[in-house]
Amino acid sequence: MVTVKEVPADRLIRKLAEYLKENAKELRPPSWAPIAKLGVHKENNPEDPDWWYVRAASIIRKLAISPEPIGLSTFSVIYGGLKRRGSAPPHFRRATTNHIRRILQQLERAGLVARTPKGRVLTPRGVSVVSSVVREVFNELVKERVELAKYGS
Repeated sequence: MVTVKEVPADRLIRKLAEYLKENAKELRPPSWAPIAKLGVHKENNPEDPDWWYVRAASIIRKLAISPEPIGLSTFSVIYGGLKRRGSAPPHFRRATTNHIRRILQQLERAGLVARTPKGRVLTPRGVSVVSSVVREVFNELVKERVELAKYGS
């Protein structure tokens, strides 16, 4: 069986974002999403108009990989980055948490993520969605490179 770690992250996230956009009716970007800046370390807002779904897919992938629940502040650190300060050395800054919190709440309403006292985890439905998308991505990889077929049992 193919796992989340065995397929390229960029392909998995793109495919999962497409799935969420088509199937998760609860997952919709708010009106402020096109102009949102994702952290103080960013200069501009995201160029991708579907960034909401891509971030949601990335969050789901992080939850699928992690053996323990992940909290909001940990996601803020994961999506943070270096703040450029001109000639002064850069410093790490956390990402804003509003969009992460809203995405997690929407994923909870969709039944893909559940809240625990220590953070968020994937529900059984979320795990099945991720595993089906992983299989799709792996099948696409096998079509490109036939020698990978022996790993997809």
